[in-house]
Amino acid sequence: MSSDELQKQTTINIQEKANLIWAIADKIVGVYKPHEYGNVVLPMCVIKRFNDVLAPTKEKVLSINKTLDERGLVVKKGFLNSASGYDFYNTSPFDLEKLLADPDNIADNFRSYLSKFSDNVIDILLKFEFDKEITKLDNHGILFNIIQEFCTKKAYMGVDAVSAVDMGYIFEELVRKFSESYDEQAGAHFTARDIIYLMTEVLVANEKDKLKEEGITKTMYDMAMGTSQMLDCLTERLLTIDPDADITCFGQELNEQTFAIAKADMLIKGQNADNMKHGNTLSDDKFSGYQFDYIISNPPFGIEWKNEKTAVEKEHKQGDTGRFGCGLPAIGDSQQLFVLNGVAKLKDTGRMAIIQNGSPLFKGDAGSGESNIRGYLLENDWLEAIIQLPNDLFYNTGIATYIWVITKDKAVERTGKVQLIDASKCSVKRRKALGNKRNELDDESIRLITEAYTNYTDNTYTSGDKVVESKIKDNEDFKYTKVVVERPLLDEKGNPILKKGKPEPDSALRDTESIPFKEDIQEYMKANVLPFAPDAWIDEKKTKIGYEIPFTREFYKYVAPRKSDEIYTTLKYLENQELDLMAKLLG
Repeated sequence: MSSDELQKQTTINIQEKANLIWAIADKIVGVYKPHEYGNVVLPMCVIKRFNDVLAPTKEKVLSINKTLDERGLVVKKGFLNSASGYDFYNTSPFDLEKLLADPDNIADNFRSYLSKFSDNVIDILLKFEFDKEITKLDNHGILFNIIQEFCTKKAYMGVDAVSAVDMGYIFEELVRKFSESYDEQAGAHFTARDIIYLMTEVLVANEKDKLKEEGITKTMYDMAMGTSQMLDCLTERLLTIDPDADITCFGQELNEQTFAIAKADMLIKGQNADNMKHGNTLSDDKFSGYQFDYIISNPPFGIEWKNEKTAVEKEHKQGDTGRFGCGLPAIGDSQQLFVLNGVAKLKDTGRMAIIQNGSPLFKGDAGSGESNIRGYLLENDWLEAIIQLPNDLFYNTGIATYIWVITKDKAVERTGKVQLIDASKCSVKRRKALGNKRNELDDESIRLITEAYTNYTDNTYTSGDKVVESKIKDNEDFKYTKVVVERPLLDEKGNPILKKGKPEPDSALRDTESIPFKEDIQEYMKANVLPFAPDAWIDEKKTKIGYEIPFTREFYKYVAPRKSDEIYTTLKYLENQELDLMAKLLG
């Protein structure tokens, strides 16, 4: 089997498992509305995963706990973690199956069982606010049925049957189902893995040999981690380069349920789950002062930051000591704030891949916050590449999206340059759409895009019907001077009105010109303005520097319009078809 075929088979298995788990929601129909099913299924799935993972060492943990109690030891965490084989444990005599032996007291016993988990698991369960669901399920007499369903063979989630990677996929699929049933945008919680695999490939492509030779000791961070799948995929990629890689993951997430899943995922994988933080990245930064080797993220776009306004503006006033000193975007879209957060957290040798829509390329005039943020990246020479992805690649949107690759340590040949890659025509059609996701990146798509990135030339790359085009541009190609062009105010006789010997400007004739930074302003005026308005001049006090990345224009291909005789022939043909049809209808 090829890796594509293996991936498809794995996906089918995972979807089947997730569908079986989600089908348990049939037991709560009537008590819960469809958009509420996830309130039960998601936490129960996490509890079941912990239950099954701990099952092989359950008796050992109970024995050690009893011995420690007899010795009067209060601090038992280290001993119990060692006994369980994980950084978590449960000291209750119950497990989910044993709860079924006492149906009349199942709610009390279930609560007792949950209370005996280690504190880090209890913290996860609190984020789900699951206790109120236990009350609701018990009051309607269906708690026993739900626990019974999760104890069936089909719902088994031990590590011998479901790997940590596959469990991540199952969580992902369950969250997607929950989001769709709630009529939310599923993509707000996670990114499809084909996109993430491209991002991870671009992050490591130019340094794979070095990483393999020197070994990997890296930190990575996702500022909007969802269920932590981006961190999982990047970890997975680094381990293929160096099986002994030392990788430490950090992440922050606002949504409580997806945060709880991410933390549970990290616990079961044996990583430091305390590095997963809950909170608003923009207004409550849990990693202030941290810097990372890799940053990979798909933060929300088109989402306003009104709720974070006070905190963000306060940090903006701190200038270079804060994250947002260079400028603030319009209140209606927070995505550039996430870019600045990432830049502030990049090591001097760090690399970041972050997804954005088209807005940060061009929105905002010269002098605006958006323009200044682009300028901040370009003037510091941190923007390495922008890759346009195919449309219909995400679950929740079909619009154009881009991967921005940012680094503070460009290779010598990339200094002062930005690589633009149009990969909008490099994907395969899905047999069945998932939300708005009608296309996906197969192995060959990822290989072709990565080849264009690593070759770093002006070139077009093809494979079958897949096309990727690369262009190398100077940073200054995206810089322009915006000038205000004035014309004189005239009196009744058509003569300029003077004030202190200088002509008064006529505001009705005022205009602006955006002049490429590489062009001489006076030469531009001579060629483009003065031939049509010889009395025009520039008000230099109003001159501003702006930055814009006209991605679409760079890859625009002129298509000649159809000739008039071809259009006439087509219209005549359609007219004759219409006449024939009318004749048949009217007999």
